[in-house]
Amino acid sequence: MKEKKTIKASNGSLLRRFLPYYKRHLPVMVFDLVCAALTTLCELVLPMIVREITGRATEDIASLTPTLILHCAILYIALRVIDTVANYYMASVGHIMGTKIETDMRRDLFSHLQKLSFSYYDNTKVGTLMSRITNDLFDVTEFAHHCPEEFFIAGIKIVCAFILLCTMSVPLTLIIFAVVPVMIITLMYFRRRMKKNFAESRKQIGELNSQIEDSLLGIRVVKSFAREELEQEKFDGGNKDYLRLKTERYKIMASFMSSTRLFDGIMYIIVVAIGALFMLMPAENPASITPADYVAYLMFVTTLLTSIRRIVEFSEQFQLGMSGIERFSEIMDTQPDIVDAKGAVPLQKVRGEVEFADVSFHYESENQNVLTHLNLKVKAGESVALVGPSGGGKTTLCSLIPRFYEVSSGKILVDGKDIRDVTMRSLRDNIGVVQQDVYLFSGSVRENIAYGKESASDEEIVEAARLAGAHDFISSLPDGYDTYVGERGVKLSGGQKQRISIARLFLKNPPILILDEATSALDNESEKLVQESLEKLARGRTTFTIAHRLTTIRNADRILVLTERGIEESGTHSELIERGGIYSELYKLYAEM
Repeated sequence: MKEKKTIKASNGSLLRRFLPYYKRHLPVMVFDLVCAALTTLCELVLPMIVREITGRATEDIASLTPTLILHCAILYIALRVIDTVANYYMASVGHIMGTKIETDMRRDLFSHLQKLSFSYYDNTKVGTLMSRITNDLFDVTEFAHHCPEEFFIAGIKIVCAFILLCTMSVPLTLIIFAVVPVMIITLMYFRRRMKKNFAESRKQIGELNSQIEDSLLGIRVVKSFAREELEQEKFDGGNKDYLRLKTERYKIMASFMSSTRLFDGIMYIIVVAIGALFMLMPAENPASITPADYVAYLMFVTTLLTSIRRIVEFSEQFQLGMSGIERFSEIMDTQPDIVDAKGAVPLQKVRGEVEFADVSFHYESENQNVLTHLNLKVKAGESVALVGPSGGGKTTLCSLIPRFYEVSSGKILVDGKDIRDVTMRSLRDNIGVVQQDVYLFSGSVRENIAYGKESASDEEIVEAARLAGAHDFISSLPDGYDTYVGERGVKLSGGQKQRISIARLFLKNPPILILDEATSALDNESEKLVQESLEKLARGRTTFTIAHRLTTIRNADRILVLTERGIEESGTHSELIERGGIYSELYKLYAEM
């Protein structure tokens, strides 16, 4: 897969990508904003109450009656009760909505990753993907909840404060709000720098996760070669890079917050000094303000600065959320290179005839063909063995049959049908693969065997294990079929894991079988047991066997010698030995080992 140049998405395009996730939660979102408006109302009313009381106290003290004060107090307490209930809704239901959106995004991301082909995973680190599925989406919860809420609250406060202040003194209001654009431009500058830093930090933590995963999964190799110091050095390098990015982030944030404090001081001194001068002006002067207006101005400026400060504090979470959405979008925008064709039909009643018709193939990252104009026809139920030097294309040939990779030219047919014209699910349902490196999922023996057939009964699972020669050793395990196999099956031997994987295929019962060096990593005793299971499994199925141990394929119906030049020899074991060609030489070399 060729590396593609990444084009950074704008905040607008990322938000448009994110907004559809609100659709299911629109009623909650709307009510959350109503609650936000109610909490804002409480903050805006207080300065007006103080202005009213101060005005009466300075102009006509007799008009400031206990009844008026009591009414103001009751009004404010009622607003505070409303504020408390609204704030509880925002903090609980609002956050739950954010978590649900995060869950929806993680579901979509995992579902999309399941659709991507082998070529994507050949070029992408699993640790990086894990970071995107988990860490990157954690911040989306806060973003999804707080982003509309914070901007909505700030918008209401700024607009309402401007209108109310204009009713008191237009000149002073204009002077105060003239500072706001300068403040916004300064904050935007730091926000852009933070966005860049957050994106780099996300990428680095993904790389660090990948390196940690690689080191820990290979811990047995690390210890066997006593390379703990090398792994520590590799980790320290990535860790220091992350420290450098975090250090840069906090310097930017410090500049950001310091600038905010500076603007706070400027706004306050404008109100204190210029407001005091306006208060000294005669009442008939349009710029003059009363002592009550002066106090209200100070309180409104505090509210205004609190709103801007909340936006400033939220900006870090905003950038984290936008960075998470951006990395989410990068994966979601990666299109699978192998998909069902329009009008693809299920493959049914498969006999198992496989034909390669003028097939050529090369990997996207390479220009040179692995297979060139290859023609091969395998009859239903025929056993074909593939041998030859490494790099000859044996595994590639077998990987093309289930469409793990797409042919560059030519076509592959199963029972006369082009595999590109049938659904991938039906194609792969009819193909079983046994690999050298067996993967068992973390869980019980029973769960791993049942992976071959979702609806399998206990009787079917046991029968599959018997056919694979695995029942006896499974029965001897501490908890039998319920024994936990460990991560990647670490609690079992290679032969045991291989037989469980074979039991999985007995349960699946596919008409086409691919055995990719299934016994090459086993000891002699395990190889014998597994080979017996494989022969039993292959009986009556179309079988492709890739083997370096040539003694395991002597009974194959046909042996193909595959090299960089294509299929150079074809025949039975005895025919190829008599011919004295490449296979004969390979067999002699193997016999002498």
